[in-house]
Amino acid sequence: MNGLIRLELARALRNRKFLFFSVAYPAILFLLIAGSADSTTKVDGTGLTLPTYMMVSMASFGALTAVLMGNSERIAKEREGGWVRQLRLTALPGRGYVLAKTASAAVVSLPSIVVVFVVAAVVKDVRLDAWQWLALTGAIWAGSLVFASLGVAIGYLASGDAVRPITMIIYFGLSILGGLWMPTTSFPGWLQDIAKWVPTHAYAALGQAIEQSQAPHAKDLVVLVVSFALFTGGAAWLYRKDTLKA
Repeated sequence: MNGLIRLELARALRNRKFLFFSVAYPAILFLLIAGSADSTTKVDGTGLTLPTYMMVSMASFGALTAVLMGNSERIAKEREGGWVRQLRLTALPGRGYVLAKTASAAVVSLPSIVVVFVVAAVVKDVRLDAWQWLALTGAIWAGSLVFASLGVAIGYLASGDAVRPITMIIYFGLSILGGLWMPTTSFPGWLQDIAKWVPTHAYAALGQAIEQSQAPHAKDLVVLVVSFALFTGGAAWLYRKDTLKA
């Protein structure tokens, strides 16, 4: 399995388009959204300035891009091209393929988080304690596994032709409704109530709690745990279903 993880990493690092959208694009969006914001105006209901708020949002968005977009499309195309079928003829267990995909996506997601943090600290003078930087990195990186499992599920659900539009709809829906592109406090009241139960909203809320030196809200943890269980269970079921077809 280690060999497959190295292969997946090499393939991801050679894909310049993927690296741009997962590593550089979130930092560029951060500058576009928070570049002209001052360091005193607070985002309603958060107690955080816009640069500090958007730093977590864009780091989460970058990790989401790496694990969701990277996993779903590659898995669907590899299924269609027969690569997954070939791997089943080897000694690699089925869970090894899924773990290799998840691990490689998680490794690639780390630079996207760090780049946004560096840009926020250097350009917008965002300052946090050392433990907060470490906790933010760990929380956002670990939380991305929720969406890595979703990417695996989509990859086994959709065909090679259909996977991109399906993934894009889910990707943009989770990003916008979860408040990664704009604070959910700007939404109408009814939409705010819905957004609170979206996993990306809970995902970003973990980082925002760390920035405020607070413990994560229990509801956000429950939303992420339940989402991870549903996505992982769905991915496992779809994998077994795909195996029976082969």
